[in-house]
Amino acid sequence: MNTTPRRTAIYLRVSLDATGEGLAVDRQREACLSIVASRGWNLVGEYVDNSISATDAKKNRPGYNSLVRDLEAGRFDALVCYDLDRLTRQPRQLEDWIDAADRGNLALVTANGEADLTTDAGRLFARIKLAVARSEVERKSVRQRDAARQRSEIGRPPLGVRLTGYTPKGEIVPDEAEIVRQIFERFAEGAPLRGIARTLTEAGVSTRHGRPWNPSSIRTILTNPRYAGRAVYQGKETGKRGAWTPLVDDDLFERVQATLKDSSRRTQDGTERKHLGSGIYLCAVCEQPLSAWSGQRYRCRHGGHVNRAQRPVDRFVEAVLVERLGRPDLADLLAGAGVDTAPYLAEIDRQKRLIRRAEADYKAELIEAADLKSTREGARTALRAAEDALANLSRSSSAASVIGSPDPAGAYLASDLTARRAVLDFFVTVRLRPGHRYSRAFDPETVEIEWRKQQ
Repeated sequence: MNTTPRRTAIYLRVSLDATGEGLAVDRQREACLSIVASRGWNLVGEYVDNSISATDAKKNRPGYNSLVRDLEAGRFDALVCYDLDRLTRQPRQLEDWIDAADRGNLALVTANGEADLTTDAGRLFARIKLAVARSEVERKSVRQRDAARQRSEIGRPPLGVRLTGYTPKGEIVPDEAEIVRQIFERFAEGAPLRGIARTLTEAGVSTRHGRPWNPSSIRTILTNPRYAGRAVYQGKETGKRGAWTPLVDDDLFERVQATLKDSSRRTQDGTERKHLGSGIYLCAVCEQPLSAWSGQRYRCRHGGHVNRAQRPVDRFVEAVLVERLGRPDLADLLAGAGVDTAPYLAEIDRQKRLIRRAEADYKAELIEAADLKSTREGARTALRAAEDALANLSRSSSAASVIGSPDPAGAYLASDLTARRAVLDFFVTVRLRPGHRYSRAFDPETVEIEWRKQQ
């Protein structure tokens, strides 16, 4: 009979340590050490996963992973844990431990005495207990999904992590709500994601988690329908209104979505434009947008047709634009800058409802997959067209705010680069021709300015 004391490891885990003090782990440790002492075993290792769930098999558990590696390396032949569900909630993982016990090279016991894998009865109990626990997890998941769907259907905010600007109950947090509104308004005026993030950071404003803003966090806010008072379930709008006060209206929200999706938008990745004409000026040869290049130049990236110094071109274009903004007949342009978003908002809502209805009919087995696909494709095409048109109107609204001021030319000159680019993009199409070789003199004839509105 082998009387050598077993080399014993203990495994300790809690799913959530709300205080971070590790008190639950300490209680498990005390009970496990008592078992080790009562059996006369030698403790050779302790493995801990604090505030980590074992329900998800893909969840990384560093302590558990080390425990498995050391078992395979033969560093211990006995394992003590507080309860079986502290060790695993996965049937496949349990069978691995049972196999190790069956081979006789592992004694696994729990401190509560309910599962001793050194016995047949203990192994049977372990399998039954784990199956019951797994079933309860699955039932709980179904109940949570049903509850979340019901909350969305009656317009209540979802449970869980609260939304910036609101309490968990959907009540407005004034300071945060004002920041959210500013983010929407600044973006609608043409400010890039990175520029908005930088402005907030420079003003000493952090996210509600205390971290700096970045383009991703700005985009997350801009794309959340709940800020427009819309109910959401599993990341999709349900078509119902929420029972909370929206922070932005439907018009502003849809204009922002249209701008984010606009295929002509060059700053969706958060890159902030630093030059007046980059992405707006066109190459007169290939009609492709020009890019800002090193050495303060505009360059055609598609065929190298144009390579022009920025400053003389920008000065000329702005001089022409400011002169036009200063004319007394500016009302002619102002009439063309009116922004009526209602038809486009109605079309966007109609196409979204069409998609939701088709998806509901498919789930109810009223239509076939081919019908769903056809309806989706048609609706999404119409939706993109309406969003593109709305994005164009969003740009015109920024221009209207300038030309609608008492001194449009002065308002333009006092605007930041983002607003200037919006006005430029709304009023004119600028094409650059190649400059004269070896000539340093600027030739206005190489800059074509086409007004987009009737004079």
